Amino acid sequence: MKVRALGALDLDEAARLHGLGFAPFGERVWTRQEIAELLASPGVRGGLLEGEKGAAGFVLWRVAADESELLTIAVHPDERRRGSGRVLLETAIDAARDAGAAVMLLEVGEDNQAARGLYDRRGFSTVGRRPAYYLRGVNPKVDAVIMRLVLDSKVKRAG
Repeated sequence: MKVRALGALDLDEAARLHGLGFAPFGERVWTRQEIAELLASPGVRGGLLEGEKGAAGFVLWRVAADESELLTIAVHPDERRRGSGRVLLETAIDAARDAGAAVMLLEVGEDNQAARGLYDRRGFSTVGRRPAYYLRGVNPKVDAVIMRLVLDSKVKRAG
């Protein structure tokens, strides 16, 4: 698996991956236009993970001054539980650190146990909560858990 920079020619694929990753859970799916606008924003970068069968996932992050924010990670359903999410997360962490960020923040649905486990294993800690932040179909109001990772520390990478 190899991660390369996410570019304008990848927007349709990124939107498709976001839909595959989030729609089954009742989450709002980002459109091609929304991803394009994010990528055009100052400090926003992305990576596309190429697997044996094509695009396996993508990640978007933002760096502003000494802080970074993980905006999204979407993994193709066929690529889950194979390390794709970890590879995408490490790509964002390394790039944010290289850009001078000292911390990375993210928001994740309280009910997204797979993502929360990934972030916990990597050393993120819970620093806050946004009540009823996510609107879902089945469970319409889900809290967002705010997590933080100090990037300039020598946190040992798990797994």
